Amino acid sequence: MPEPRKLKRRILLQGGIGIAGATAAVVAGSAQANNASDERSIAQATLQPSQGGQFANQVVLITGATSGIGEATARAFAEAGAIVHFCGRRENLGNQVADSINSTGGRATYQKADVQNEAEVKALVDECVRRYGRLDVAFNNAGIVNPRFVKLHEQPTQDYIDTLNINALGVFLSMKYEIPQMLAQGSGIIINNSSVSGHKGYTEISPYNASKHAVISLTRVAALEYARDNIRVCSISPGGVDTAMLRYAFAQRQVPFEEAVQTLPIGRANTVEEMAQSVLFLASPQGSAFHGSAVDVTCGLLA
Repeated sequence: MPEPRKLKRRILLQGGIGIAGATAAVVAGSAQANNASDERSIAQATLQPSQGGQFANQVVLITGATSGIGEATARAFAEAGAIVHFCGRRENLGNQVADSINSTGGRATYQKADVQNEAEVKALVDECVRRYGRLDVAFNNAGIVNPRFVKLHEQPTQDYIDTLNINALGVFLSMKYEIPQMLAQGSGIIINNSSVSGHKGYTEISPYNASKHAVISLTRVAALEYARDNIRVCSISPGGVDTAMLRYAFAQRQVPFEEAVQTLPIGRANTVEEMAQSVLFLASPQGSAFHGSAVDVTCGLLA
């Protein structure tokens, strides 16, 4: 491997900055019966009265919310009065996040599920509706970056399959089971997490690039198909967000993180909290004009 080098803006924009559009968690595992900690979270989420807020008593489903952008968004929705039901691979961490939200007056429940497993995605949505009676907002956020940063001909085929299964198939399956409930209740908002990599190419992460382009395409098709059904579908395209995934990308390229983010147009990384506020805006009445939009939240990388 080459020695760490001083990063130039050209290298950054051609390299791995695009992977910041997904949460650091890799959503995997199988849905299990709720353990004692999960039951405690369910009771807290169900019994605590709403403290008011822009999303008071709305039901929000989030995939991949045990850390990163997903966790920040779960906390932001809960602070705004929503009831949050979320999934993630790491069961202990998921229960910790739910307990933390509930202990500060929010309402949240965690369910372990794998977004590339159709039965488990259906179970996730069904359980959310069973507990809370409806589904107002879905943030399909779960995603991974391919583990090997190599050129396309060197990419293991299984890495490509795994990345597409979680990032693209996971979004497809999530919408497949969220939309029928929204059709039945006559309304709903879906926001999918894409990336700056969904708009342009970045070297050595071809599986990730392909998957995030797919997310934007799925979003646009769904937006057209359900616009007359009072269902809005949009996506966000993060880039340069301070997550474990972005730090991993720069580590793979032998580039110091703090040096790398200084080359971004705004001179710093975005925060997960800023990404969360973008999601809340799209889910609010103020975002009513956004249909099929791939909203640029890339620190200026698409300017």
